[in-house]
Amino acid sequence: MKKNHLKLIIAAFIISSSLIIHSCGKEEDITAAIIVTGIAQDPNNFKGDVTSGQVVTLDPMKSYKLTGIVTVKNGGTLVIPAGTRIIATAGASSYVLVEQGGKIFANGTAGSPVLFTSETTVAGNWGGIVICGKAPINTGNTGSSELGNLTYGGVETTDNSGSLNYVRIEYAGAEFTTSKKFNGLSLFGIGNETRVESVALLNNADDGIEIYGGTVNVLNIVSIGNTNHAFSYKDGWIGTATNIYTKRKADGTGNTGITGINNAGNDNASPRSNPTIKNVTFIGGTSGESNGIKLKQGTFATLDNVVVSDWSTGINIESDSTVARFNGKKRITNVLFKNTTTEVSLKSSAGATVPIVDTTYTKKPDATGAGNGILTPTWAFGWSGLQ
Repeated sequence: MKKNHLKLIIAAFIISSSLIIHSCGKEEDITAAIIVTGIAQDPNNFKGDVTSGQVVTLDPMKSYKLTGIVTVKNGGTLVIPAGTRIIATAGASSYVLVEQGGKIFANGTAGSPVLFTSETTVAGNWGGIVICGKAPINTGNTGSSELGNLTYGGVETTDNSGSLNYVRIEYAGAEFTTSKKFNGLSLFGIGNETRVESVALLNNADDGIEIYGGTVNVLNIVSIGNTNHAFSYKDGWIGTATNIYTKRKADGTGNTGITGINNAGNDNASPRSNPTIKNVTFIGGTSGESNGIKLKQGTFATLDNVVVSDWSTGINIESDSTVARFNGKKRITNVLFKNTTTEVSLKSSAGATVPIVDTTYTKKPDATGAGNGILTPTWAFGWSGLQ
């Protein structure tokens, strides 16, 4: 009787420790691991590996000092509940890596987002978040991430790396080497079962968010005050970007609202970058050469309900195959250009200006873009840091 009683107690404890995580419309039942040693024990020294079979769940009542690298290994799971604050303290040596087969669940709420920030409010003061998946890329069967040297890419279009939902990432983008910088969020070959929704990238060095191939779909993205591109993609990304709101730095630095390419070395590499981009607003500044949207090096795309404001060029399309894909094809529809010197520019691979066929794009004077024209969309208020 005593042994049976003990078994019942153990079973009850395991059940009570289980955690239901909602991701991409599915429920995943994860039994919380008891961490005797490891990264969950000391919030003042948050670093280390989440190993295969481990589920590390952070305490939202505590602030965690990111003092080094947190790596979610293949088979490991890191759970970050709503309201958790992670504050980087080690510059370029503090960042989060998720390997192929690892999962991160950072699920905040509109009223209580998950916050990744820095101990000082300086762009590039820590690394950022790097996630590697198993979805297709066009730079080879697999690749090695430029940060962390992790394998990414493969054949699993529905690969699932977890979820980022109501997450804010600030002051990341540190310089890794003289030729490499982190972004706020880097997605390498991420599959379309990964949820990336309601994510804000604020005041990061280099890009706010960069997508390297894969099939991930992103929704409700805010990218503001970053020193390079607000949103960029390459290497065969085939997914959707819906409800995107970006804004250039107030001093006029920073490059495009969104820049997209197919492959830096081969315009026609397969699978070809071909995202669907809709309900987007890109706010810029007309100082110097600036592009609200820049598509080049073989990328395809479809764009609808677009607002571009305060750019020297609203939409810049370059390279022979990309120009041929758009010129006269009505793949850019319902665009509002505001305070934009040149609406659309086409250039060949050799740099020659290409005449624009009048059916290349359509305009809509009351286009809503991300939801509120040139103003902050209502879905972004509060959790993203915008008021």
